[in-house]
Amino acid sequence: MKQRRNIVVLLLMMLLANLVVLAPLETVSQAAAGPTVIQVSSAGSTSFQSNPAGGDLITDSEIDTAVAGGDADNSDGQDVNAGVGVNRTIKKGSNGVGAGSSGKAKSNPEFITGNQGLNFNQQRFANGGNQFSVEPPDQALCVGGGYVLEAVNDVLRVFDTNANPVSGVVDLNTFYNYPAAINRANGKRGPSLTDPVCHFDTDTGRFFVVVLTLDHIGTTPSLSGTNHLDIAVSDSSNPLGGWHIYKIPAHNNGQDGTPNHNCANGFCLGDYPHIGADANGIYLTTNEFATLGPGFYGAQIYGISKRQLAANAATVNVVLFNTADFPELAPKDGAGFTVWPAISPAGQANTDNGGTEFFLSSRAVFEDTGLASELIQWKLTNTSSLDSALPAVQLSANTIATEAYAVPPLSTQKSGDRPLGTCTTIAACAAAVGARLQPTITQTGLASNDSRMQQVFYANGKLWGALDTGLIFTNGGPVYAGIAYFVLNPNSKKVVNQGYLGLPGNNLTYPAVAVTASGRGVIAFTLTGADYYPSAGYASLDANIGVGDIHVAGAGVGPWDSFTGYRAAFGTSRGRWGDYGAAAVDGNNIWLASEYIAQTCTYAQFAADFTCGGTRGALGNWSTFISKLNM
Repeated sequence: MKQRRNIVVLLLMMLLANLVVLAPLETVSQAAAGPTVIQVSSAGSTSFQSNPAGGDLITDSEIDTAVAGGDADNSDGQDVNAGVGVNRTIKKGSNGVGAGSSGKAKSNPEFITGNQGLNFNQQRFANGGNQFSVEPPDQALCVGGGYVLEAVNDVLRVFDTNANPVSGVVDLNTFYNYPAAINRANGKRGPSLTDPVCHFDTDTGRFFVVVLTLDHIGTTPSLSGTNHLDIAVSDSSNPLGGWHIYKIPAHNNGQDGTPNHNCANGFCLGDYPHIGADANGIYLTTNEFATLGPGFYGAQIYGISKRQLAANAATVNVVLFNTADFPELAPKDGAGFTVWPAISPAGQANTDNGGTEFFLSSRAVFEDTGLASELIQWKLTNTSSLDSALPAVQLSANTIATEAYAVPPLSTQKSGDRPLGTCTTIAACAAAVGARLQPTITQTGLASNDSRMQQVFYANGKLWGALDTGLIFTNGGPVYAGIAYFVLNPNSKKVVNQGYLGLPGNNLTYPAVAVTASGRGVIAFTLTGADYYPSAGYASLDANIGVGDIHVAGAGVGPWDSFTGYRAAFGTSRGRWGDYGAAAVDGNNIWLASEYIAQTCTYAQFAADFTCGGTRGALGNWSTFISKLNM
């Protein structure tokens, strides 16, 4: 499949005449305290054992209220069911920065192949239908050993290097040896698993898949407060073979060897985990909120010896830093938020200072204006000591002055059939899907994230990252969601290149960056707006020129039509879309996974079976698109 469209590339900073942003002075900070060391034991083994799909098309228990609140994103502040699930909202104001046009990047990736990845129907009806209706999908993608592994909320699957599936669809609860998310026969609940991420490590030849697991009180819907990061490590480079599991406690209340961060009501939450790697370690980061109450308590950085994990050691030491321990940064915004760890292509890890892992985070989410012009670069040194019994790693941070970026508005989409929306306006249908009857179809926009940092790479001696931003294309014009990208020199702490990527009248959301060892990169994203149904797009990226033309890898064929968008009908707290996409490097190839809409149908087709012939679920129609590019 080689559908590519050159559209328009809009980048480079051109601040509005009425917008003045002062470049901040660099701030350097050292952790006020050393890390906590947590000893974690091996927690068993697993393998890809998929159960047949099936189950009722619609039930009385479709939404897992334990995690319904979702991550902090650009909610419009009109929560109709505040208090449902965990409150993870931080974002204050929204804003926009000006963008002008520019030339092409020298990198011109060749689209090799692409295919539909996991979708809502597969997620909902996996494991005999003992699953919830879930949105957003949250994508994980890792590639190596001749295999491609994709995970979403709450299923995973393995593909070959032609993007063809070579395994069944496995629900995450089964993969991690837990009871089903919900047993439809008796209503009993298993733990809530969310936010999958993954990485294939070329040094050890292992796949690493990580999820956040929230425990329940017995088999009830209520959360107990305890939660953990579950790490599955493949026993070889073949993900279809055996795996072993470790569980890192994330409630940080003094129990299970954790520090006590004094989160409200006694339990912290390791939200929004992400993964990075250097020559020595696997690094996980989380945003720490209270599990059962309000409050943000800083980002958490976990470092683990990847050799010990790969060797299935009986116990491994985990070092934990809390970014709230940085006194110069903490008064402004609790220090780090979404501190994204870097991934390096083969042979590219930084070996300075006994091994160095870099991280990036942004700051606009904490500003009343929703606007910022600096990033925080984090640096963990002496990572080679992670292999020892007493790891001696050090964490430091500094701010880097950048172009302005801003919390974007909600995104729009092209008009089309929205059968679930129509269903909410018809009494019999609304009752069948568990919706409150609505006088008209009222759908919120698609979430565009909140300017938190997205995927980060360390390649060719540079640090590469991107995030969502509001963009203004004409003076006084509307604000659209777009992308701000950054290429940094982590040693000089200076910007090598930066700019914007956007399209007037449309929106680009949830960027994922990957860069080869030679410094040729790609930004993946969702493209949606007046001219496009939600589609999987990408653009090239290099350190000299910046970004190239926008291409559509997987064209959307209909509008987003999901329960989280019909908030009054379903009592959801915000319209959800994405949270993150994913990209991975395999030699000179870059693989991408982005959310898009792969199906459309009329209300009559929907009402016939609530799945439009097996292309969606009753309450949602998201899908993912996996593509392979040669650099």
